[in-house]
Amino acid sequence: MARRKNCKYAIKISQFLSTLESQMTITKISSPTKEVKIGFEEPFVIIGERINPTGRKLLAEEMKADDFSRVESDAIAQVRAGAHMLDVNAGIPLADEPALLAKAIKVVQSVTDVPLAIDSSIVAALEAGLAVYQGKPLVNSVTGEEDRLESVLPLVAKYDAAVVAISNDETGISEDPDVRFEVAKKIVERAADHGISHENVVVDPLVMPIGAINSAGKQIMHLVSRLKDELKVNTTCGASNVSFGLPNRNGINAAFLTMAIASGMTSAITSPLHEEVMQAVLGANVMMGNDPDCTNWISRFRVEAENGSNENRSRRSKRRRRR
Repeated sequence: MARRKNCKYAIKISQFLSTLESQMTITKISSPTKEVKIGFEEPFVIIGERINPTGRKLLAEEMKADDFSRVESDAIAQVRAGAHMLDVNAGIPLADEPALLAKAIKVVQSVTDVPLAIDSSIVAALEAGLAVYQGKPLVNSVTGEEDRLESVLPLVAKYDAAVVAISNDETGISEDPDVRFEVAKKIVERAADHGISHENVVVDPLVMPIGAINSAGKQIMHLVSRLKDELKVNTTCGASNVSFGLPNRNGINAAFLTMAIASGMTSAITSPLHEEVMQAVLGANVMMGNDPDCTNWISRFRVEAENGSNENRSRRSKRRRRR
């Protein structure tokens, strides 16, 4: 009987230590003056997606013409709206992407103090961005493809950065979440071979459009839970992918993020300019116990309510004067 009790206690202690270990996985990203922590016991991290010329013809033309005024305004607007980090991409066809990305990073760091994700599919552009970045950035991204692993991971190690690990390889993107898990596991293991700890690998489990794949939402919840419990890694995603092709996309995005956060997702690349999305994230932080005393929720919405009351009083006062 005593031996059986001891066995039960040993199992409970093992489970507790495993849970504690997963909770303590923190990915730190920094600028010269600010550090952001991505973790299971930390508030959800919003990475602003707007500085990306893909699908934004005017921004692409301006950047090619060495006009970064829109990059500056997009950076400032996203931080004001609540972004904790910003993703910076300069992928423009037939342009000098390494030079553009390096310039964009310098510009963004000159107007805001939040940490950045350096986003490119071109290794030379990633290195150009890493060379000028001040702080510890998040490299976006590496996949499970052999050539990508061997070209990106040494850069991440050289510059002591963190990296987004995208769960696809030479076979493409599998619709089976367990296959995507194995790709993520492979990347985490290969990163370790280069001296990159699992704390510095943030896995993107690849969100599919729910309008095309009915089980896409459940797949992500299952996969995020496995990544948290088994690999003990933080996660991110392109959140708006889930609503592609649907009306009222922000409503779907908000519902998705709330459920993903409950499943263990710790960050997302999305637009903070949509109020529905920000309300969902802030509310989820409250429900997950990552906003003690509801401090951030109260701070944001009490100020908005007070501003609204002041505006209403001002309008009433103007009406009385006109009479």
